[in-house]
Amino acid sequence: MSRATSLRGFSLSLLLLLSPLILMLLIAPALCASKTALKREPALSVKEASISEASPVTVIEENPGRTSQMVLIPGGEFVMGTGDDEEDAPIHRVYIDTFYMDPYEVTNAQYFEFCEATERGTPEFWGWDRFRCGLDYPDHPVVGVSWRDAKDYAEWCGKRLPTEAEWEYAARGGLEGKKYPHGDSIDSTAANYFRRGISEEQALRRGSMPVGSFPPNGFGLHDMAGNVVEWVSDYYGWDYYNESPYENPQGPEKGKFRVIRGGGWHSGPYCNRVYFRSGLRGNWLDFNVGFRCAKDYRE
Repeated sequence: MSRATSLRGFSLSLLLLLSPLILMLLIAPALCASKTALKREPALSVKEASISEASPVTVIEENPGRTSQMVLIPGGEFVMGTGDDEEDAPIHRVYIDTFYMDPYEVTNAQYFEFCEATERGTPEFWGWDRFRCGLDYPDHPVVGVSWRDAKDYAEWCGKRLPTEAEWEYAARGGLEGKKYPHGDSIDSTAANYFRRGISEEQALRRGSMPVGSFPPNGFGLHDMAGNVVEWVSDYYGWDYYNESPYENPQGPEKGKFRVIRGGGWHSGPYCNRVYFRSGLRGNWLDFNVGFRCAKDYRE
């Protein structure tokens, strides 16, 4: 079965029929299946493409008290996707306008402030030590939030969710043709992810880590691989790259799923690659999925 059908190991029947608590006991530790998708020749060689040089990182303060620190991501062209997989292909040039992005994933403390201010219920796993979800873990990334929850939080902050293209451009951090935010390899000094040689119980005991526990990428962004998977704004389309526009792609106009990007603490190395993409129903609540925000840049 190809990833186009399986959505990278997320069983749609499970998504539709099982609650998050039951699924938690059943899904594979790596959160993604081994790959059997058809290979295709890339439409563009990475060696032919270029990415704009990263300008110095700029940090701004806006909306004090509301996740205010953001990083200026300089606009430019980059090569999106990979030629290794049907769903990540074809690789193609994309131009992204300058924008702001949170350097960290949204934390439990930040999301709780939103819940109190808007009289919104707390996330699905709030109070669960196993998932580091609650005010006992203020600096850990919030999880158990739906796509709508993430979108509403971003709007409350005067921000928005990043597009899928913005997310990948930012995750690459100015590097060209690399698999991870820091290069072509990943290890325990660079990210919090599910590694071979440890048991499921060991992974659960560790769980997420406080945001910013690992070095930033070239744009000054932390945890663009590992810690938690992140919602982005786009609808999910497995073949969207075949029709994606060159400038600031926004994703399909409609769909049943929303894109998630970046592997988490419960995801294996492959799922933590900067080009890896998958999708979940927008109302899905997962112990390995959180988000970060973006904002338009205006001169």
